[in-house]
Amino acid sequence: MALINISHPEEFILLGFTDRPWMEKPLFVILLITYPMAMMGNIAIILVSRLDPRLHSPMYFFLTNLSFLDMCYTTSIVPQMLVNLGSSKKTISYMGCTVQLYFFHTVGGTECLLLAAMSLDRYVAICRPLHYTLIMNRQICVLLVSIVWLSGIISAVSEAAVTLQLPLCGLNKLDHLLCEIPVLLKIACGEKSVNELTLSVVCIFMLAVPLCLILASYAGIGHALLNIKSSEGRKKAFGTCSSHLIVVLLFYGPGISMYLQPASSITRDQPKFMALFYGVVTRTLNPFIYALRNKDVKGALGNLMRRLFSSK
Repeated sequence: MALINISHPEEFILLGFTDRPWMEKPLFVILLITYPMAMMGNIAIILVSRLDPRLHSPMYFFLTNLSFLDMCYTTSIVPQMLVNLGSSKKTISYMGCTVQLYFFHTVGGTECLLLAAMSLDRYVAICRPLHYTLIMNRQICVLLVSIVWLSGIISAVSEAAVTLQLPLCGLNKLDHLLCEIPVLLKIACGEKSVNELTLSVVCIFMLAVPLCLILASYAGIGHALLNIKSSEGRKKAFGTCSSHLIVVLLFYGPGISMYLQPASSITRDQPKFMALFYGVVTRTLNPFIYALRNKDVKGALGNLMRRLFSSK
C-alpha cells in the first residue's frame, strides 16, 4: 500500500486489473462498444415515450425515468473505467472520487426504489384495472418519482458522508475500477463497525424493503393471473409485466449478493466484475428488453424511424 502524510490523499490509484494486464484491452473494447449502445438504447426509449401519444401512460412515465437513471448510472462509472483500462493513467482525484461516490450511489439507490414503484404500477394495472387511471394519475406518479429520487439522494448522502469521515491513514490504492463504499471501507483505518452497520442498514432499506414490495406485488399479480379464465387473457396480462420482471431479476440478483454482505467478506475481484456487470450488461440490456418484449414500444420505435427517414 502506498502511504502519504495526510489522512485524505490528493488522489487515489485505481488498480483495476493491473495484475491481469491481458484483460484490460478486451474489456476496453467491450466497454467502448456497449457504452454507446446503452446510451442510444435508453435515449430511444425516452424519445418514443415522450413523442408517441400512445405511450403517455404511467408505465412509460416510470420507464422514461428508468432509462434516464440507466444513462446516469453508466455515465458515472464507464468513462472512468475506459480511462483506467485504456491507458497507463490509473488515478482519480480525491474530489473526483467523492463526486463519483455520491453520484453512483444516488443513482443506484434511486433505481432500487423506482423498480418497486414500477411493480406497484403493474399490480394496480392487473389487479385493479377499473381503478387504474384513478389510482395511478399524473399527480400520484410524479409524487412517487419525487419520493424515489429524494430517498435515493438521502441514502447516498448518509452512506457516503459516514464513509468519507473515516481516516484513510494515507492509504491511496484502491483495488477497484471506481470509487465505491465497500472498497473505501477496506482501506480505512480505525473503528469501522459503526460504518459497516450503517451501510448494512441503508442497504437493507434500499435493497431488501423494495424487493419485498416487488415480491408482494408479483404475488398479487400471480394470484390475479390465475383467476383469469382464458389463456390468451392470461398471456396478455403477463406480457405487460414480464419485461419489468426480467429487469428486476438482473438488477436485484447481483445487487443483493454484493451489498448485503459485510465489507470484510467481499472477495478481491467481486466488486470489479460486479461494477462491469451493472455498468455495462444491465444498462445495455434494459432498453432492448423493453423494446423487444413490448409491442407498443416496438411500434413506436418503428414509427419514429419512419418519420426520421421520411423527413430526410
